[in-house]
Amino acid sequence: AVKEKAVATSRIPVNDIQVNPKNPRKDFDEKSLKELASSIQIHDLIQPITVAQLANGKFQLIAGERRLRAAKIAGLNDLPAYIRTGNDKEILELALLENLQRVDLNEIEIALSYQRMMDELNYTQEQVADRMGKDRSTISNYIRLLELPPSIQSALRNGSLSVSLAKLLVGRAVDVQLYLFKEITEKHLTVRQAEALLKKTIPVNKQTVKKGGTELS
Repeated sequence: AVKEKAVATSRIPVNDIQVNPKNPRKDFDEKSLKELASSIQIHDLIQPITVAQLANGKFQLIAGERRLRAAKIAGLNDLPAYIRTGNDKEILELALLENLQRVDLNEIEIALSYQRMMDELNYTQEQVADRMGKDRSTISNYIRLLELPPSIQSALRNGSLSVSLAKLLVGRAVDVQLYLFKEITEKHLTVRQAEALLKKTIPVNKQTVKKGGTELS
């Protein structure tokens, strides 16, 4: 278990805070950031960010990147923060766990967090499932989303493709994935309609698109 400790809230310089470049969360709504920045200019930052202090005296952001971005827009020179202590592995696990507790993460961001727990903490899927209180199959299904082509992952990120539809594409040949994605997107297919298309156009054990056309064979 993570045995980090939190000290009392302190105000720390904005310029001393480093954002983790491996943070799976990449999508921030600009309008929402500006609205938060306007509120911060009036009321200051009400909910502190969470950081870990580094050996060089700087701070590594653990939770609150949206708040940090808005604070910069608002022109704050310093902001309130909870400072966590612990070894590198404990801090990394804490950062990933806190990130996964957010309710607005998209499926790809969640999948990337699970993958980082496996890659950087050397966890198995079973250990990730245990830490997150989920079934192993749930973790596996998220990880498999990372096998999808970039265009399909992008659609999952922006919400134009549901995870239910994306799951239908996992494990198929790339050309088949792209063909089905195109059909789903252009025709606004439901899960049931997409399943029917799969049964109709993809014979068992044949998942290749005929060259020079759109027919599957």
